[in-house]
Amino acid sequence: MQFQNYSPRTIECYSELLSKLECDLTVSLDTVSAQQLKDYLLNRIINEKISVSLINQTISAFKTLQVDVLGREWEPIKIRRPRREKRLPVILSLSEVEKLISVTQNIKHKAILALTYSAGLRRLETQQIKPGDIDSARMQVRVVQGKGKKDRNSILSPKALDLLRDYYKTQRPKTFLFEPQGKKGLPLSEETLNTIVKNSAKKAGIRKEVSFHTLRHCFATHLLDLPAPGKCSASEYHFSVGFHGRIKIGCHGKQKTTHRTGGHFQGLWR
Repeated sequence: MQFQNYSPRTIECYSELLSKLECDLTVSLDTVSAQQLKDYLLNRIINEKISVSLINQTISAFKTLQVDVLGREWEPIKIRRPRREKRLPVILSLSEVEKLISVTQNIKHKAILALTYSAGLRRLETQQIKPGDIDSARMQVRVVQGKGKKDRNSILSPKALDLLRDYYKTQRPKTFLFEPQGKKGLPLSEETLNTIVKNSAKKAGIRKEVSFHTLRHCFATHLLDLPAPGKCSASEYHFSVGFHGRIKIGCHGKQKTTHRTGGHFQGLWR
C-alpha cells in the first residue's frame, strides 16, 4: 500500500480491519472467500449495527488484500447496506466563531483556530502545514497533499496573518507551523487539536457539540451564505483558490461549479 501511495491513515485503517476479520473468523486471511466476507458483514450489520462507511472500508481493505497482495481476480461483493443517516453538521454563527477565537488566550491556540477557520482547513491539513505554506504576498494558504493527495490554495485572512506573525516571533517552529511545546520538528496530535477547540468553545459559553472539523463547516457555510448555489449541504462543499484570487466552489456529486471573489468574504473573520 505504501508503494501505491496510500496515506498512513488508510494503511492503518485497512490493517486494523483485516486483523479483526482474521481474528473474528479464526482463519488465515488468504483462505477467506468473498462469500465468507459477505456472511461476516451481514452478521455484523444485524448484530452490531455497523455503519455503511465501515462496511465499505472493510470491503476495500479485503479487495486490496486480494488484488494487490495475493494477486487474485476480484469478484465484486454485492451486499445490502443499511441506509445512510443524513445529519446536518453543527454550525456556529459568525459571532460565536469570533467569541471562540477571542476568548482563547494562548497565542498558538488562537492562531490555530483563526487560520483553520478563515482558510477552511481540515484537521490533518492544520497538523501538516508548514511556515512556507503561508503566502503573505498573494494572501493565500497552500495546502500540500491534502485529502485525496491533492494540492490546493485557500484564502489567507489578514487578521489570521497578523496572529501568525506574532506567534511565529515568539515560538519559532522548526518544521511544522504548529508544534508541541518542547518537541520541535513534530506536528501537533489530533487529540491536542480537538482539545483546543473544545476548551475554547467551553470558555466562550458555546453549548453546541463542537469538533475541530466544525470550523471548516463554518467557513463553508459563512462563505456561501446559505442557501447556496447548487442546493448543497455544508458538508458537501469543496473549494479552492484559483487565479486572481477567485474562489472555486464545487458540490460533491454535482456538475455545477460557481465562483466567488474577495467581495463575498466580508462576513468572514478577517
